[in-house]
Amino acid sequence: MTEIKMVRARRVRALPDYQLEIVFDDDTMGVADLSDFVGTGPMMQPLRDPAFFSRVFIEMGVPTWPNGCDIDPINQHMLFREAGALRPVSAAA
Repeated sequence: MTEIKMVRARRVRALPDYQLEIVFDDDTMGVADLSDFVGTGPMMQPLRDPAFFSRVFIEMGVPTWPNGCDIDPINQHMLFREAGALRPVSAAA
């Protein structure tokens, strides 16, 4: 059974090609590829515009866009961990 760790996003940065760098409050980070999800529904549709995608910010520990679309930091942390893509912030370039 996978352990669910309660984490919040501390910092987020939009990268090219619908990638999102997320730094968590446990001093780990990962890069999410959202290219398969951008534009898949009414909330995600505006994110197809790279200028809008880059307007991501942190609201109460959650990566969020101005239209209210957000990314669950706990689920994203679990996905990074399971994929072996979660790394210490100090390892970031």
